Amino acid sequence: MNIQIQPHKLMGKVKVPSSKSMAHRMLICAALSKGVSEISGISFSKDIEATISVMKALGAGFEIHDDTVIVTGITERQKTALADCCESGSTLRFLIPVAAALGTETTFTGQGRLPQRPVTTYIRELTKKGIEFDYQNTMPFTIRGQLQSGVFDIEGDISSQFVTGLLLALPLLREDSEIDLISPLESRPYADMTIDCMEKFGVCTKSMANGWHIFGNQHYHAKNMTVEGDFSQAAFFYVANAIGNQIVLENIPAETMQGDRKIVEFIERMCYQKSRKQEKFLIDAKDIPDLVPILSVLATFSDRPTFICNAQRLCMKESNRLETTAAMLNTLGGKVKVIQNGLEIYPAALHGGTVDSAGDHRIAMCAAVAASGASGPVTILGAECVEKSYPAFFTDYQKLGGIIHGIDLES
Repeated sequence: MNIQIQPHKLMGKVKVPSSKSMAHRMLICAALSKGVSEISGISFSKDIEATISVMKALGAGFEIHDDTVIVTGITERQKTALADCCESGSTLRFLIPVAAALGTETTFTGQGRLPQRPVTTYIRELTKKGIEFDYQNTMPFTIRGQLQSGVFDIEGDISSQFVTGLLLALPLLREDSEIDLISPLESRPYADMTIDCMEKFGVCTKSMANGWHIFGNQHYHAKNMTVEGDFSQAAFFYVANAIGNQIVLENIPAETMQGDRKIVEFIERMCYQKSRKQEKFLIDAKDIPDLVPILSVLATFSDRPTFICNAQRLCMKESNRLETTAAMLNTLGGKVKVIQNGLEIYPAALHGGTVDSAGDHRIAMCAAVAASGASGPVTILGAECVEKSYPAFFTDYQKLGGIIHGIDLES
């Protein structure tokens, strides 16, 4: 689906989707619990549907009522399962060790760039603990065996998703385990979010100098939870406001463990704090990788150069987000250069143009925000990719006054 957006200021109220990161974790914890949980406030997307699908294949029950999911925890472990992760890296990396801990022979399938997303860390560590991988560097692949407890040496600078997957799975084992970080952990707020969610479902861990001690023979307990608004989605509208729009966000929590809450701080520093014109902004993306594309839009509209570093992991997202972010903005008249582990962004006036979303939801949404401050229309190719995380994005955009052609929107 290709759409064209005319330059126009946005104004009004919007309710962003609930936190996808929290929803993944709550649904998994509920599915591993004894009893029935109610998870409300869920914004459904392809990624969330993938996690529900895989946990259902592993033996959990799900009833969906509007934005609420009634989750019946796994009562009987499945001997085999087919786990279709679609394009969700979170679903894949969270649930490989969960399936291994359950002892379910599981075949994982995926689409888009997901088959190329690395799982080497799991192959190395889980094979030491009783799991066999039938893996040929792509998908589908199958794991079999019963995961054993022990010490798991995990790189922290590849993806925090490996840490989260083990944190979720290891309490199910009979004996205690440890996660030992062999390199500094990036995106730490996501691991903190996992631990907080686990604690709410009755499972505890102990922090150590370089990792965590995971107590074995624990049980998740059913709980009713509500998912809060997602700062990674709100970031698009925060930046839209910073470049001249007037949008009120209705469901953003005052307090949160979401790392992407940093968007508010970045906007304050880049737009409203006084500093000398020649100064450059330095942004360390180690803990906020999902914010890099929209921060690049913000930087284009700023009055000083911006340098984003520690963003090398973006090369293995739905697209190579360093390349596609630069291409998106440069096509519209921006001045962005890809550097070794990040981006250099210089102020520029955007004139519009045609953006290839590269099948990446964040690139498509960034282009729409940039369009509100461009001097000419912006065409987005493959705009349907927003269904991965925010299916109603363009509907909400139009309700805020956005002028969109070439798309059928619900009234």
